[in-house]
Amino acid sequence: MTIQIVALAGFMLLISWLISNTIQNLETLGKGVELWFLFEPSSYDINQKLIEYSSRSTHLRAAFVGLINTLIVAVLGCITATVLGIAIGILRLSHNWIVAKIMTCWVEIFRNVPVLLWIVFTMAVLIESLPRPATFRGDNPESSLLFWDSVAITNRGTYLPEPFFSNGLGDISIFGIFEVSLDLIAFLIVLFAGIFVSNILKNRADKTQQTTGHRPLVWPYRIAVVVIPPIILLYILGFYLGKPELKGFNFQGGIYLRNSLIALWLALSCYTSAFIAEIVRAGILAVSKGQTEAAYSLGLRPGLTMNLIILPQALRVIIPPLISQFLNLTKNSSLAISVGYMDITGTLGGITLNQTGRELESILLLMLVFLGISLGISAVMNWYNSTVKIKER
Repeated sequence: MTIQIVALAGFMLLISWLISNTIQNLETLGKGVELWFLFEPSSYDINQKLIEYSSRSTHLRAAFVGLINTLIVAVLGCITATVLGIAIGILRLSHNWIVAKIMTCWVEIFRNVPVLLWIVFTMAVLIESLPRPATFRGDNPESSLLFWDSVAITNRGTYLPEPFFSNGLGDISIFGIFEVSLDLIAFLIVLFAGIFVSNILKNRADKTQQTTGHRPLVWPYRIAVVVIPPIILLYILGFYLGKPELKGFNFQGGIYLRNSLIALWLALSCYTSAFIAEIVRAGILAVSKGQTEAAYSLGLRPGLTMNLIILPQALRVIIPPLISQFLNLTKNSSLAISVGYMDITGTLGGITLNQTGRELESILLLMLVFLGISLGISAVMNWYNSTVKIKER
């Protein structure tokens, strides 16, 4: 115990000496630690932004735009990688030799090539293979818009229809940094309220089944309370879609997704899915074969056996290493600068750092941001892990 206390005291003294020495050296150079540089004009543009931003905005707002871009890639990547990884992991165990070998090739190819190369390669494929905006012009265009002329996929990016409200409720400012649509808030409240009521109906049906052995038909009502109220709200708000239109040399209007965002999203998803597939395969193999045989003896088909018997038990093995893959994907998003996608590494840790010369503050803030994101992901996944683990009576 005494050795541990001495070691801890020595470690704390070392950290305090490093901090004190760093601050003293910076003050000697006339660069005392401060954060006022965040409120100076950024004087640079960001090519992909979800909220209003211009070169006259502050470095703090630029960092916030970069943070949103990072979170977009992290969320989309985690969802896509999980779906792909689960499917590939299950198919690797298929009795069909061809399917199993194709999935094996997917895993070996993606996980044995550096993710940076996949990002750059995906970006090059998108630029070289997709049509130019000019090919959409004319009476007989070479290329055409998809989904009722509402989606344009070009080598400059993808344009999606943008939601508008003719009777909208307006926006609300959050800390003066960004604005949130009240229409979106109202929609989410109605949607989550419907999901809450749907869960109540499910719980009541479960209790009735446990008590009487008969399960009442509730699924139509569950779907109705989730779907109908949001549709009514959208009708009241006057919801409609603004489609992108070709004007000049490029499309205008709609939601613009740059190829850099799409390339980063696809590359990180495919790369991480290879690791998740192996985690899923290991989790399934960890479940006793007797579980599968018992399910088959009860007349369950292979699909139902996998969904109802095998996967719920395998989750207890899958979730812990899955957390690490989500964290790796989030941290790998910092490679976005390689394809020109402006995430928080490119804003706060890139242009802002170079313009202001505040390398220590910028890097420390960047580290704190990634630490916060990672701890948030870990907290959510650990909570989910606690809900699926075996509970002793």
